[in-house]
Amino acid sequence: MILNPIKMKKYFFAIFFIFFVYNLQSQVLIALLLGDKLNTGKIEFGLDGGINFSNISNLETDKYLRAWNLGFYFDIKMKDQLFFNTGVLVKSSVGTDNLTQSDLEFLGASIYNFEEENFNNGNYSQKISYFLVPTLLKYKFKNHIHVEAGPQFGLMYKAWIEYNYEEGGDSGRIKENNKEDVNRFDVGLVGGIGYRFLKGLGWTVGVRYQYGLTNVYKDVSGKRNNSLYLKLNIPFGISQEKKDEINKIKDKNSEKKEAKKQEKKEAKKNKKNNNL
Repeated sequence: MILNPIKMKKYFFAIFFIFFVYNLQSQVLIALLLGDKLNTGKIEFGLDGGINFSNISNLETDKYLRAWNLGFYFDIKMKDQLFFNTGVLVKSSVGTDNLTQSDLEFLGASIYNFEEENFNNGNYSQKISYFLVPTLLKYKFKNHIHVEAGPQFGLMYKAWIEYNYEEGGDSGRIKENNKEDVNRFDVGLVGGIGYRFLKGLGWTVGVRYQYGLTNVYKDVSGKRNNSLYLKLNIPFGISQEKKDEINKIKDKNSEKKEAKKQEKKEAKKNKKNNNL
């Protein structure tokens, strides 16, 4: 049997991607167990989570789907202020909300209540779950703001159309699997900005936007994922170098507080002397 070269490339990419994600998750488990020992001055492991707002371009609906995401990140130092950022979002759903009748017909989905008076009590959404792997260059400024950009790769593992409705005081949910209609791989361009607290040593908050480059649905062009991410990064464990820096900051803050107390005491004494 002769394999199609295009299919061979797809299979090779799938095997590589699964192997990469599996190894990444294994490293995360090791990081959780060893934390401080694995966090060095050059590599940082941590929790990556937040909320994303996504839609699929060129559908009739323009409503964004809101979903929570959770995963892990790796910051690898390349130069003084230049880092390579990667990781995996293991829980991440994108898609679009408030599908119209036209959208549902295009997707070949079952339609409920569109001919009845109470169809407005329901809402249809397309939801797609991916393992998402960013591969970004991150530049950290001295004021603890960073910018980042690069491609992001997705491996789809679940897709469905969801109908949520309310009727007669009761609510319900119907899910219809359409995984077979969705392309397994997704690629997008990502750009973002963020800020790290505690003078560059604490938690990081940020915003990231993904512009889709590949088609969401099989044999259909122009339908692409676009997502806005509001992010929070929490490092696991701290290297000795960072611990020393944090202690220095704490000592300085303590000194400032003590100096303010002394200033207040001196001010009170001066007031008493002036009154005398």
